[in-house]
Amino acid sequence: HSLKFFYTASSGVPNFPEFVAVGMVDDVQMVHYDSNSQRAVPKQDWMNRHTDTQYWERETGIFLGSQRTFKAGVDILKQRFNQSGGVHTWMMMYGCVLDEDTGVTEGFSQFGYDGKDFVVFDQKTKTWIAPTPQAVITKHKWDRSIGYNENMNNYLTQTCIEWLKKYLDYGKSTLMR
Repeated sequence: HSLKFFYTASSGVPNFPEFVAVGMVDDVQMVHYDSNSQRAVPKQDWMNRHTDTQYWERETGIFLGSQRTFKAGVDILKQRFNQSGGVHTWMMMYGCVLDEDTGVTEGFSQFGYDGKDFVVFDQKTKTWIAPTPQAVITKHKWDRSIGYNENMNNYLTQTCIEWLKKYLDYGKSTLMR
């Protein structure tokens, strides 16, 4: 089973939201947010049935904060790559996987810029891997955020798994087929 989130900020794309966030359980979309609506909305009836307005207000607040951060991220990276116009994307994919038979869990968090890997979180070292020279600045900056990296690791190993189990329970009639 898996819980995955995808965040995408873009610039220079006409008639497309500057920021989109999607959450998926076992590859079934269960939440959607974009900068046009500025609301987190359930994409499955089972999410609607098992959550209240406070849940959706909290999710909306989280996505709104991410929208601001990601918008700034696109601008920073355009400067770093010496780009002015054109279409550019800054993406994050994070989440967790649970093998119910073995109980083994796995977490992941990675960022991409313009369709290429940018930085990847290494759970063993709680540091970031930079596959490109332009990402090294980000890697060093983020590696110094020890508290953030600890929180990221805790989220990926514990919180994410707890939510995955919750969402699986919410959608068991659909997801467990």
